Amino acid sequence: MEKQEGRDAAGVRLEDPWADVPATGWGDTGGGHVPAPAAGPDEQDAAPSAADIYLQVQRSPAFQEVRRRYRRFVVPATLAFLLWYLAYVVAATAAPGLMARPVAGALNVAMVAGLAQFLTTFVLTWAYARHARLRRDSAALELRWDTQEMTRGAGR
Repeated sequence: MEKQEGRDAAGVRLEDPWADVPATGWGDTGGGHVPAPAAGPDEQDAAPSAADIYLQVQRSPAFQEVRRRYRRFVVPATLAFLLWYLAYVVAATAAPGLMARPVAGALNVAMVAGLAQFLTTFVLTWAYARHARLRRDSAALELRWDTQEMTRGAGR
């Protein structure tokens, strides 16, 4: 893949569209918000508001694709983990004899299943982070860059 101007090898933008905008808020001693220069009547009508821009982005196919990818991972993973947790709770209350069955020494089925809950949490967290990195992060970052560029001139 050829490296484009201002992008890394994966095609993600490297430049910061907000590099020339001064940061405000933390540690400001000026005592408040610096108002944007007033726009003339023609400028106000021509430039869409930030709310309009965010609605436009929300309705865009790229945003819908990022949300679809998110839901396709999160909904099944949440349901699977919830069912696994409920199975553990139901087994602990409905089948105490099964849960008390020794596995190795003092380790019984309930302890193994309880520890497996923790292991499942860590594996699910890893899988979520991996899925986000491989399937959503670059598209979401691209949307962020585009949105910031569009809102730069709009009344934030």
